[in-house]
Amino acid sequence: MTANALTLRYSANLYKTEAKYEVIKQIRNRIYCFSAIGFPIMFYLLFGITNKAATVNGVSFAKYLMASYCVFGMLGAALFGVGVNFAIERGNGWLEVKQASPMPPPALLLAKTVSSACFALVVSIALITIGHFTAHVHLTALETIKLLGVVVVGAIPFGALGLIFGLIAPANAAPGLMNLIYLPMSFFSGLWVPLTIFPAWVGKIGLFLPSYHLAQLAFRAVGFSMDTIPSSTHWMALAGYTFIFLGIGWIAFRRANMKG
Repeated sequence: MTANALTLRYSANLYKTEAKYEVIKQIRNRIYCFSAIGFPIMFYLLFGITNKAATVNGVSFAKYLMASYCVFGMLGAALFGVGVNFAIERGNGWLEVKQASPMPPPALLLAKTVSSACFALVVSIALITIGHFTAHVHLTALETIKLLGVVVVGAIPFGALGLIFGLIAPANAAPGLMNLIYLPMSFFSGLWVPLTIFPAWVGKIGLFLPSYHLAQLAFRAVGFSMDTIPSSTHWMALAGYTFIFLGIGWIAFRRANMKG
């Protein structure tokens, strides 16, 4: 085996090990598990199942909320799993220990993003199952795969967004600051209530939010659309936000190292 192959294998093992233990750590964090998994399911039971006879633009409200709460669950898992975690680890000095180890810095973000995606998948599968058996929301195998794919891809830009706040927010204020981002973003993206029932200016705000574009892709994955913007535009918007967030995160990371 060549030296390059050994180096690549060593790096891959570092990334794999860090991701594995990040998932284990989060599973052991009961508060995170309850909030990341429990809240979207609880909200869906309260609002989706109880209003399953209602429709939105000809689509059952239960199906609408099933797709939107999959995105909502992913947002929570990514923003809190990456952002709040980074802030707490930075505040406790654990991030400095990680930086002093042989592990490459991107492995930290990748591990937390993978962990967030895993929790988002659990939430999405639970919502799809509940919707199927209690609200008669039927998805084909292809629709299910597409929806889960959108959820997994969504963990990337929102993991990058969480990184920014994890590097600049004080550890004791990180959860509150994250809620100031998480909750308004969810509302103005139509994840709780369809934007069609609000004045037009509310929907225009959503156009500038990455969560809005992800929600529209989730809706189309399960067979309906809430706007007339091409799917390619939504994908390009998410890609653009990802590069912007990663760029800002890298600058914040470099500044944190200089201060250290």
